[in-house]
Amino acid sequence: MAKTPIAVLISGTGTNMAALLYASRLDECPFEIALVASNNPEAAGLKLAEAEGVPTFVLPHQGLSRADHDAAMDAAIRKVGAQYVALAGYMRILSPEFVGQWEGRLLNVHPSLLPKYTGLDTHARALAAGDAKAGCSVHLVTAELDSGPVLGQTEVAVLPGDTAATLAARVLIAEHQLYPRVLAELVAQATSPERLVAQVRERALALPETDEVLSHGMPCFGVIKGKKFAYVSQDHHGDGKTALLVKISGLDEQQQLIENDPDRYYRPAYFGDSWIGIRLDLGENDWDHIADWLERSWRMSAPKKLTAMLDAADAF
Repeated sequence: MAKTPIAVLISGTGTNMAALLYASRLDECPFEIALVASNNPEAAGLKLAEAEGVPTFVLPHQGLSRADHDAAMDAAIRKVGAQYVALAGYMRILSPEFVGQWEGRLLNVHPSLLPKYTGLDTHARALAAGDAKAGCSVHLVTAELDSGPVLGQTEVAVLPGDTAATLAARVLIAEHQLYPRVLAELVAQATSPERLVAQVRERALALPETDEVLSHGMPCFGVIKGKKFAYVSQDHHGDGKTALLVKISGLDEQQQLIENDPDRYYRPAYFGDSWIGIRLDLGENDWDHIADWLERSWRMSAPKKLTAMLDAADAF
């Protein structure tokens, strides 16, 4: 199984990074750590990552604007092809630009049962409030601190005589269990065949007079009572791929696409030279680009009266 690369940002010991790293080595885990990055050259977690053979990147934030520092971190993350970013004790508030660029793919773990106790001193605040339960949350990061959608939580009982330190130690164990599971679920969901088909379906059926049928075991989209312009192949003939199949101009274009990006494009068996396979299961899909492919293939299949309608709509 191809694993989705992620980056982990740390500022200290990196125990949650370690939990993610060791979980990633299980065969069934859908992600792998492609980079551990930090704003702190002395972060102990960097030494662990290096010992485990994980690439690292360090850039102290002193003397840099927040935007410039985050832009450099973003460049390092993208260079290794990471598709998700997991914050694991990263003690820097991220710029709105960075958060916006990674919307829906930027996670953090927080030591409270959000929305309770955002910010710092969560354990002391839980004890002061007399809470019977503390815990941790994994959430998507948004511009507002600790306020993104919660993806998972684990409760931890508060024991008689607990201090902030003793409670924190047990909550940390819960974090190590929760974070890998939630991240794995998010990554797996993004590349599941059902979700990929749904994304294609939404865009294909938005084109004029189209419908969906099942053809050769594959979801197939065509002009109503007309030609087919797209298929979604799911492990077709045991090839292990989830891919969009669309029409192209011919052999020359097919060969050029495959030569330029052999990981993404391939010649679909039994479809000939006028079709191209576009892998969807590699992650980081540009869905606007996929929509363009679908529209182009639709135009090659639809009668002129329909394409003229779309041209007229585009003119407005």
